[in-house]
Amino acid sequence: MSSIVLQDISKSYGGVTAVRNLSLHIAEGQFVTLLGPSGCGKTTTLRVIAGLEEPDTGEVLIGERLLFSRSRGVFIPPEKRGLGLIFQSYALWPHMTVRRNIALGLEQQRLAKDVVQKRVQSALEKVHLTGYEERYPSELSGGQQQRVAVARMVAAEPEIFLMDEPLSNLDAMLRIDMRAELKRLHHELEATTVYVTHDQVEALTLSDLIAVMDSGVVRQIGTPEDIYKRPEDLFVARFVGSPRINTVTGRIVSEDGRSQFTAGQLSIPVQPDRSFPGEQIVAAVRPEDIEVSGKPVEGWLECRAYSILPVGSETIINVQSSDFSLSVKVNGFSDIQMDDPVWVQLNESAVNFYDSRDEQRIP
Repeated sequence: MSSIVLQDISKSYGGVTAVRNLSLHIAEGQFVTLLGPSGCGKTTTLRVIAGLEEPDTGEVLIGERLLFSRSRGVFIPPEKRGLGLIFQSYALWPHMTVRRNIALGLEQQRLAKDVVQKRVQSALEKVHLTGYEERYPSELSGGQQQRVAVARMVAAEPEIFLMDEPLSNLDAMLRIDMRAELKRLHHELEATTVYVTHDQVEALTLSDLIAVMDSGVVRQIGTPEDIYKRPEDLFVARFVGSPRINTVTGRIVSEDGRSQFTAGQLSIPVQPDRSFPGEQIVAAVRPEDIEVSGKPVEGWLECRAYSILPVGSETIINVQSSDFSLSVKVNGFSDIQMDDPVWVQLNESAVNFYDSRDEQRIP
């Protein structure tokens, strides 16, 4: 296992900046996901680590080895970096069996035959493909083909695992199964892993740390809980979470030593010693942190059920008032119908506040 250090990495293509002054430290054995929308720079960052792209500035280190430095004129090619890569495409040889697809790279390293055989069988056991050795890729499902690609990487015993959206070609159920397999594999091997995805569910379920990227910069890096519960800015808050986080713009009103965030009929107490710059403040709260009732509750806000979206395990209820609209998540099915009067209550301790000017969280 090795750590990964990126220092002041920048990369441009013509006049377009893909990565801007990015610094990142990934500790040994960590599973770190680069999460963000298309074009945010996450794949470029992974390709810089792999040596498939040369950045314009900065340095790349794996452990104590300097792999790239523009200022020192150092560049170690990809094949000498000791890395394992998996991409969106499985990249299996269609005319070779599963065994040969995994063994080919090991044989090219001139490893002993018994070592190759042992590594192939061990890798197949880890991805639950024992018994599939003599099948061809065309005889496998998409999920099985991706497992062969994972086994090929595992058999090579690289220092670092690099994965670029490896599950995006699979259907929903296979993605769930493969997430579980990748999670278990990382638990067993404890390999330092960098995983690229635009899928927030993959990031939240797999990662030790998530780096949320936008326009070539890291907006926030933290644990899945930090990213979800304490997003540092409104971009992170809105990008992570389904359904999307609720945001309401209002202002802080202080009276008799008490401060409250107000937006129409909505009022949330805030600590009087907190600093709230500017006049426009954005309150953000997750749908599951709002309670809803079909009967009047004293002190709760009266709204109207605009739409009801049951998905089996939960129901998303969109409610509206004259001042705002909110998405509410409840467990299971709900008896509430569209256009019914409803009453809602926010979990005040789960609300984050943001400055509307720079969209940064107010600490």
